[in-house]
Formats: sequence, C-alpha cells, structure tokens
Amino acid sequence: MAGLVPYLFFPGTAAEALTFYHGVFGGELDLHTYAEFARTDGPGDAIAHGEIRGPVELFAADAGPDQDAVHVVGAVFSLLGTADPETLTRWFAALADRGTALDPMQKRQWGAHDGQVTDRFGIRWLVGYED
Repeated sequence: MAGLVPYLFFPGTAAEALTFYHGVFGGELDLHTYAEFARTDGPGDAIAHGEIRGPVELFAADAGPDQDAVHVVGAVFSLLGTADPETLTRWFAALADRGTALDPMQKRQWGAHDGQVTDRFGIRWLVGYED
C-alpha cells in the first residue's frame, strides 16, 4: 500500500459500489463474501472485503451489524492532479452519472480546472488538474 486508502462500509451495496468504481477508475477488482470469510453475522453473499487496486485505490465492505454505513460529512475525496486532464474529465463525468455535479468541472481564476461531484453512493469527490 502506497498511502492512505479509504475503507468504506456500505449498507448492503458494496459489490455494486466497487463494481461502479472499478468501471470508473479501472484497475483490479477483488470481492470476497461473508461466506468466503466464514462470517455468520450477515448474509453469505454480502461483501466482507472488497478492493480496487489501480490509479485510485479503495477498500469497501457491507456494514456488519455493529458498523455504521458510510455517511461522509465535512470531507471530500480529492483526485486533484492524479491523472491526465482527459482522464480526470472522464472520471468526473462518470462519477456524476446518477449522482450530482455540485460544482461543474470548469476553469478557475487561478488557471486550474476543477469541480465537485457527489456520486450515486453519496461519496463527494473533488476532481481537477493544473493547466
């Protein structure tokens, strides 16, 4: 692991969310169910651990009975300068699909391009690049 990797707990939608993020960011997708991990505290087909490894790395699982599902307040996942402008623009559009573009990707007074989006799973992203 190269650095900070978010670990998100979803309300039974971890497989859907990670599959969506894999479609957006690419990389390697790996999903493991509760049954595979011999967990009995939830449905056997629930995700006990999943991850995407690639240009964007994420870990996720379906929230267990003693865990809260993700609800991010006062924070944003920043993808500033993490890829070339074309890729970042494509990621922004994909994250906005069935989500909400809070601040469309645009050129700013200081010359950079950025925008903010909340995706269909409620995760807020700041996407941008320098010219």
